[in-house]
Amino acid sequence: MSGGGTETPVGCEAAPGGGGKKRDSLGTPGSPAHVIIKDLGEIHSRLLDHRPVIQGETRYFVKEFEEKRGLREMRVLENLKNMIHETNEHMLPTCGETMRESLDQVLQRLQAATDSVCRLQQREQERKKIHNDHLLASEKQHIIQWEEFMKGQHSKQAAVDEEHRRAVGRLREQYAEMEKDLAKFSTF
Repeated sequence: MSGGGTETPVGCEAAPGGGGKKRDSLGTPGSPAHVIIKDLGEIHSRLLDHRPVIQGETRYFVKEFEEKRGLREMRVLENLKNMIHETNEHMLPTCGETMRESLDQVLQRLQAATDSVCRLQQREQERKKIHNDHLLASEKQHIIQWEEFMKGQHSKQAAVDEEHRRAVGRLREQYAEMEKDLAKFSTF
């Protein structure tokens, strides 16, 4: 099999001395034995040595693959270019216009919502203020009622204390009279 080194044709042996001479027994380069040996070498390389064929097929396959790949990549790039162009020319302006229209509507709705929230917040603050004012007024009224109640309690307490003092005075007088009466009876 030829691989780049020197070949020894079939039927030829190298000289035992290690020299590079071929045996002369096969004949000279023009002899029929030499032609047969040469033909046998070619037949041997064609039948058994497939490297050149495989290398050729491999180069062909790689070449075809790269060409097809290059064409496929060119088509993909061309499609991308067309899509980008279409997007820039048609879609982008349309989207921008739609976005502006939608943003105007959104801004109007947002402003209306903000106004509504402000009104609700103002109403809530007014309600809280009225409620707080009502609570303060109610608390003041309760304080005034409590003070009046306490004054009434003080005057009632003074009246009860006065009545108690009178009752205690009457009971003292009564017991004093009973002691006098008892003293009258104990002298007997």
